[in-house]
Amino acid sequence: MAALATALGTLPVLLSQKFSQRTYDGFLGFGAGVMLAATAFSLVMPAIAASKGAGAGPFEASLTVAGGIVLGMGLVLMLDRVAREENLLEGADAARSDSLKRAWLFVAAVAIHNLPEGLAIGVAYAGVDLAKAHSLATGISIQDVPEGLVVAMALRTVGYGRLFSAALGIASGLIEPVAAVSGAVLIEYARGLLPWGLALAAGAMLFVIAHDVVPESHRKGHSTTASIAVVIGFIVMMVLDTALA
Repeated sequence: MAALATALGTLPVLLSQKFSQRTYDGFLGFGAGVMLAATAFSLVMPAIAASKGAGAGPFEASLTVAGGIVLGMGLVLMLDRVAREENLLEGADAARSDSLKRAWLFVAAVAIHNLPEGLAIGVAYAGVDLAKAHSLATGISIQDVPEGLVVAMALRTVGYGRLFSAALGIASGLIEPVAAVSGAVLIEYARGLLPWGLALAAGAMLFVIAHDVVPESHRKGHSTTASIAVVIGFIVMMVLDTALA
């Protein structure tokens, strides 16, 4: 269900020929707001709760999540360095290379973010409260719709075709069912790893939002549109996450 929701989000990109720069910057800002709220309400807060549920005290739980956030940031920095040192974008001019890097880092961050979400679904369904598991899966699926959209948008606007952009958006969601099965099978281990996985995804997402997505949305002079979209995206995802909690 979560993977299909991500695929549903790619439909506007698949069906549309092209977007104006202002529209793209608005969608990028909206995506940043969505990811920011998802980081707070779907990753950081559940990570702290999971750590406390495993027996950690409030201070220890916060330190655990802080460590995971730093690791997530480090992972994105490592991906960036590999792209530069290995000349993965060789052949593109500087501006084009920079845009491609931002787009692919954003795609990677969303994919990393989907891993612990799928794990959380698997852990929930391996438990005894199916009603809560259904609620969690529904909430994650709803928030996956805009995630599929922003992944496809990020790739489409740096020059990739509609089919490729939509396919990558869909593929980013396929991580969730794989992780869900893993979480259900490895339930005893997954409970201990869940706080770290959630926090790592949060760190990756936070860094990409601050370092790449927001600056990119402001770069072409549409900062007001993008900033308003950030707030709208945050509100939409906050409501989705908290109303279905």
